[in-house]
Amino acid sequence: MVFIRAENLSLTYTLRERPTLARRAPHLVGPGGRIEERAGRRLVRALEDVSFELKSGDRLGLVGTNGAGKTTLLKVLYGILAPTGGKVVTDGRIDALFNINLGFRREATGRRNIELRGLINGWSPEEIEARMEEIIAFSELGDFIDVPFKSYSQGMAARLAFSIATSMKPEILLMDEWIGAGDPGFQERARRRMSELAERAGIIVLASHNETLLSRVCTSRLELEGGRVKAFSQRDPEFYIGQS
Repeated sequence: MVFIRAENLSLTYTLRERPTLARRAPHLVGPGGRIEERAGRRLVRALEDVSFELKSGDRLGLVGTNGAGKTTLLKVLYGILAPTGGKVVTDGRIDALFNINLGFRREATGRRNIELRGLINGWSPEEIEARMEEIIAFSELGDFIDVPFKSYSQGMAARLAFSIATSMKPEILLMDEWIGAGDPGFQERARRRMSELAERAGIIVLASHNETLLSRVCTSRLELEGGRVKAFSQRDPEFYIGQS
């Protein structure tokens, strides 16, 4: 059964250092949380005692001001950052969308980047080939799929990144604010695909300031403030699935 369980997650590091990196994307470090002085050192408490549990069909919206810890929490859930306290337990195939440029080679074409992202994600050459045309079709990039990624607009890059990440039907999808960069038509198609993923016993965790998007997509909300849980609320998933 697909699930995420966060148990008393904490992440603290000295300001002159970067948090301990786990297994992916070593250049991604979030600056959120609270700064404290202790024994002549400046400590950043990026997360403190964050706990929650998600099961199949849950779509969690992470909210809070800039620096509240939303992106840091996503990176801990994905395994980019290792917590200094507590633990994350997951069951299910995880994919994440944090930065539209992450994992893409600017000089390579969109098509080649699909292959490269697939290999990074552990897909076999056969899986990449089987999904190639579906990814291209969903992205609606047309002939631009064979031009260098560096020539893409932010919206084009967002469409390609989202199309790749969701093509293999991840059971757990972690997303940051940037997905709103797509045009309105793409945002609607992305919302429908997110609903489809959740209906197939998936979990989505979405960090965003877009209240309209959160109200349409998410079944629950976790508000962070200074790296701590300020509030948590939940509604019936059936209500949201009915809006697909």
